[in-house]
Amino acid sequence: MRELVYYVAVSLDGYIAGPGGEFDAFPVEGDHMAAQNERFSDAIPTVIADAMGIKSTGTMFDTVLMGWNTYAVGLPVGMTSPYQHLRQVVFSRTKSEADIPGEHPNLTLTSEDPVEVVRRLKSEPGRSIWLCGGGELATQLANEIDRLVLKRSPLLFGDGIPLFAPGTYQPRAFDEAGTTAFDSGVVISEYVRRNPSRTAIQQPASGTPASAPE
Repeated sequence: MRELVYYVAVSLDGYIAGPGGEFDAFPVEGDHMAAQNERFSDAIPTVIADAMGIKSTGTMFDTVLMGWNTYAVGLPVGMTSPYQHLRQVVFSRTKSEADIPGEHPNLTLTSEDPVEVVRRLKSEPGRSIWLCGGGELATQLANEIDRLVLKRSPLLFGDGIPLFAPGTYQPRAFDEAGTTAFDSGVVISEYVRRNPSRTAIQQPASGTPASAPE
């Protein structure tokens, strides 16, 4: 069965963006970038990947899920279909197609229950499903997340959009699959929902190992 992977950059105090969706504080230079772009090339916006000469391999993800606020960050610059190389699903209870200017190929806007959508996607053939954000959608899908890949940057935001929005107290156990520390200060940690039958989908990014898998 396909995995739902929450792959996201996060500050030391647990924010994935600023209060207004700002993410420009996350470092885009340093030794973590090459490893990140090699393994997760599918998670680079199509236009940016083309400009950088990076080919989206399609070996990691073929579908991306976004809440409206995460998706809407790109609208002011005309990015109506940020990941055209992937099947894009945007969730909103209040927005309609009329709120998306222009064409948006390979993108579906839905008001369906995210849990039902994810369970349907998991039953279909394909590669892993990328949960891009934001925190509210992540909380709604917390019981469906199979793998967390957290890019922790050496930053404190002080306020912003949390990794998970507040929800009901319900501890869920994950096992560490690997952690890699880079000279840039970025640490990429990977966690898999506790299940002894699971195996890693790929090896952790190359760099200086901070700890080994259990």
